[in-house]
Amino acid sequence: MELSVYLPEYQSVDEKHDGDLMAAARAGSEAAFATLYRRHQGSIYRYALHMSGKADVAEEVVQDVFLVLLQDARHYDAERGPLNAYLLGIARKRVFRRLEKARVFESELEHLADPRDLSAESARNEIVEQLRRAILALPANYREAVILCDIEELNYAQAAELQGCAVGTIRSRLHRARALLGAKLRAREGCTA
Repeated sequence: MELSVYLPEYQSVDEKHDGDLMAAARAGSEAAFATLYRRHQGSIYRYALHMSGKADVAEEVVQDVFLVLLQDARHYDAERGPLNAYLLGIARKRVFRRLEKARVFESELEHLADPRDLSAESARNEIVEQLRRAILALPANYREAVILCDIEELNYAQAAELQGCAVGTIRSRLHRARALLGAKLRAREGCTA
């Protein structure tokens, strides 16, 4: 079927809002679904990577999330929140299932040294790696609050809905997580100085 059947001619697929794209995807538009995938897969991948610490888990979670969306697009209700929050909710369930199965809560991120690294880039990469390790070492609820609010930039209400708790709880978890992260990073600096 032709894409113009699903979307007005004056607006390209990439300019449409998620709700319009979802309607088109439900009606069978592959272009609309592909646009939704391009628009949201990065966010889901980052969330899953930060939560699990494993690129292969993140890739599988992205596939799972979009398979769920493809099979059950009717479950998304735009009035309950943005599509990205809905997709992150699916990703959250998938990540925790994989972590439970594998019982993996420690980072196995590989840090590959680039032989052409400049010292500044190398130092930056080390800081990023330390931060990743520190985030992965946080208790799951704190880690998830940091990832949802600070990395994925969801607001407190959206993060609270995903975690199934009150907004105040999210704020408290973020405050505590940031304090723990600061302490971990300061302790590491003290060890190397």
